[in-house]
Amino acid sequence: MTSPDTPKPPRKKPKPAQPAKPAAPREKASLHPRNRHQGHYDFPKLIKSSPELGKFVVINPYGKESIDFANPAAVRVFNRALLKSFYGIAHWDIPADYLCPPIPGRADYLHFLADLLADHNDGVIPRGALIQALDVGTGANCVYPLIGHSEYGWGFVGTDIDSVAVAAATAIIKSNGLGKAVNLRQQKDRKLILLKVLNEDERFDVSLCNPPFHASADEALRGSERKWRALGKADPKRKLPVLNFGGQAAELWCEGGESRFVTQLINESAQVPQQVLWFSTLVSKASNLPLIQSTLKKAGVVESQVVEMSQGQKQSRFVAWTFHDKAQQAAWRAQRWVTNKS
Repeated sequence: MTSPDTPKPPRKKPKPAQPAKPAAPREKASLHPRNRHQGHYDFPKLIKSSPELGKFVVINPYGKESIDFANPAAVRVFNRALLKSFYGIAHWDIPADYLCPPIPGRADYLHFLADLLADHNDGVIPRGALIQALDVGTGANCVYPLIGHSEYGWGFVGTDIDSVAVAAATAIIKSNGLGKAVNLRQQKDRKLILLKVLNEDERFDVSLCNPPFHASADEALRGSERKWRALGKADPKRKLPVLNFGGQAAELWCEGGESRFVTQLINESAQVPQQVLWFSTLVSKASNLPLIQSTLKKAGVVESQVVEMSQGQKQSRFVAWTFHDKAQQAAWRAQRWVTNKS
């Protein structure tokens, strides 16, 4: 026992706080587990189902069969073959120069939306014709309704401002006998997105949208040129830029670009808050998320989510939001989804 006069040993100086270790980078996400487009395509099988694809098949730098994705005709025929082989769509075509979207990415959006609904339904994906989806800007290709109905049996209403696109999409639906599952209509007021195109008594379990990403035609063309370079197709002998996936002005750009379109979509959704359980839209530019999230807050959204996706080297995401609180969501499910849980 030390005496009171015994000096106490000096306290050890505390070690300086160590800086937090940066989190290990997350591995890039692959396609959704339910996405049918995993791995390499069986081109002999695709060609057997769609012989016209044969003349577009090339050998890529890795020695694998592929197509020339810088050739709009090849992309269109490839999409036709995929829709036929994977989703049973026997007849599909679009007018020249209209958007011909990559099928795997479109399928991913739908699968992640199905997961969003399941997350609020005890993990069960609601399926069947009782589930109604709204495709805002369905385009001439009508891809979302085709895949969504094939995978989950959902019914769709597709809207578009372009009369040619609506006519082409209608022809696809009729030629595949899907008239009872998919309803298409034109938005006559080009300044509006949701308003004036929905009937007051309509209710949708989910909406989806592939907005125009660019703010001008020039920006859209520059974006296409970047795609060419990424594909290794910046050949001076080939006319550049070429929209390898096609696209009309309204499909590719609008005044103010993606941020303005999405903020308008959010503001219009606040005027029909009870007609859709979950609104959603793709967002190509992560830099637009802060503005979008602040707009959601101002609009009085009850709940929102940002869902990240990845297709190869391409990173994308969608934003989903609802004006229904937990009790209202439960009431909606009880009324509309109860028979889907059997």
